[in-house]
Amino acid sequence: MAHIFIGGAWPYANGSLHLGRLASLLPGDVLARYFRSKGEKVLYVSGSDCHGTPVAVQAAQEGMEPGDFAGRYHEEFKACFEKLGFSYDLYTRTDRQAHHETVQALFLKLLEQGYLYRKTVMQTYCETDGRFLPDRYVEGICPVCGKQARGDQCDHCSTLLEPSDLKERACKLCGHAPVERPTEHYYLALSRFQEVLSRYAGQAEGWRDNAVQTTERYLKEGLQDRAATRDLTWGVDVPLPGFGDKKIYVWIEAVSGYLSASKQWAAQTGERWEPFWLEEEGKITSYYVHGKDNIPFHTLIWPAILLGAGGLHLPDRILSCEHLTLEGKKFSTSRNWAVWVPDLLARYHPDSIRYFLIANGPERRDADFSWREFIHSHNGELLGAFGNFVQRTLAFVHKSFDGIVPEGELPDPWGKSLSALYQSAGDNIEAGRLKEALEDIFSAVRKANKYFDEEKPWLQIKDNRETCGATLHSCIQIIANLSCLLTPFIPFSCQKIRDFLSLPEPSWQVDFVPAGRKLNPPELLFERIDASRIE
Repeated sequence: MAHIFIGGAWPYANGSLHLGRLASLLPGDVLARYFRSKGEKVLYVSGSDCHGTPVAVQAAQEGMEPGDFAGRYHEEFKACFEKLGFSYDLYTRTDRQAHHETVQALFLKLLEQGYLYRKTVMQTYCETDGRFLPDRYVEGICPVCGKQARGDQCDHCSTLLEPSDLKERACKLCGHAPVERPTEHYYLALSRFQEVLSRYAGQAEGWRDNAVQTTERYLKEGLQDRAATRDLTWGVDVPLPGFGDKKIYVWIEAVSGYLSASKQWAAQTGERWEPFWLEEEGKITSYYVHGKDNIPFHTLIWPAILLGAGGLHLPDRILSCEHLTLEGKKFSTSRNWAVWVPDLLARYHPDSIRYFLIANGPERRDADFSWREFIHSHNGELLGAFGNFVQRTLAFVHKSFDGIVPEGELPDPWGKSLSALYQSAGDNIEAGRLKEALEDIFSAVRKANKYFDEEKPWLQIKDNRETCGATLHSCIQIIANLSCLLTPFIPFSCQKIRDFLSLPEPSWQVDFVPAGRKLNPPELLFERIDASRIE
């Protein structure tokens, strides 16, 4: 049995979840559900990123403690993920003591191994606000692409930056030009990992193209040492004397959450975290699921930390999605340009949201969200193709066969094609090609509708009840298998189907419903969404 680790990116707890963030996280749950159905041992973790100055500043503006402010969004995130069916083994938060202890232990290990060093640097200071500014609170012009950027990273060209790199710098809090003041920090000697990370990235398999290209670009430019501590008030304490007014830099701290969450899960469940992290424990495959703006932190900085600490398993598969835009513009919490997930969940079925984001989402290229496409995808595919086939088959069995599965055998082409579909869909899911897997399965849904139409059970029942029964028997077997194949994508509807058919938890192999079984009365899986709701 393989051990599959799945790390979902940690949403920042300073505002509600938007659809763009959700699009980058959903593949993690599809993977987790698929591998569990295959019988693999899965650990799927994530949490809310609760630290940093944006949280502290917004909390102060509302007269709240930073932990309480972050906690409000953490609870909202948790509720959204539960409603969407995310099957995390643990969803936690970075302001937990368990996380702080793991981060501090990694920090001390890097120091002990000689990968951290002290350096006095000039850091951006705002004289108006009387504070050192976190990198994200310095804004200006990116020296690489000339677009507006923050002092840690340019969202347009993905360049990692220092505030001093920016042109026309300004403090985000007050708008005044900041000054430079000396301050001492620890730096991570990222440049010392240039050779080993070049080999690692060169041998990587199962990375999306954007991850390959972005990582190659950084390595070609040459890795730069990065600050490991910052002058902050809210975060993980630096566990060393003389650094009481500083915190461990959020980019080192947040990615370390994958390990701290694994250890917290083990402590809470009595399970062992080691088989998912230690090379000597056996076969491990690790997936990291996030948006493309997080690529360098997962392909370079986190591997460098793991290598520096020693003996910990490096990321295998990088599933970094592109951007989801809204009317051609990037989703933005700070600019209030978004479709908010709590609002969407209040109005629409979670499976409709999940299906749309996999079928039409930004898996390998930017995708634009439109309400028209969202409603068409629900009405045309989920309701019109899948829901229609399930409904008319089960309604016919209840009306003409008293809800009892009739005698029959699945025609040979269907048996072979379903078996092949498990193989091809599984291969695609494991390779992160979720859109292809879903397209293949829905191709089978369309063939199933065609089979029903060609067999014409509404005429067969008049001419030959036995032939009609055999047709419906076949359709029930197809439905049982579609409910297994689609569980990773649309789990709520598939669970309903399995309840109708009295089937156990899905396992990734051809399923069978015996003749003579009494079926539970079916209900509608989906309801039509009126196109007038677009307005």
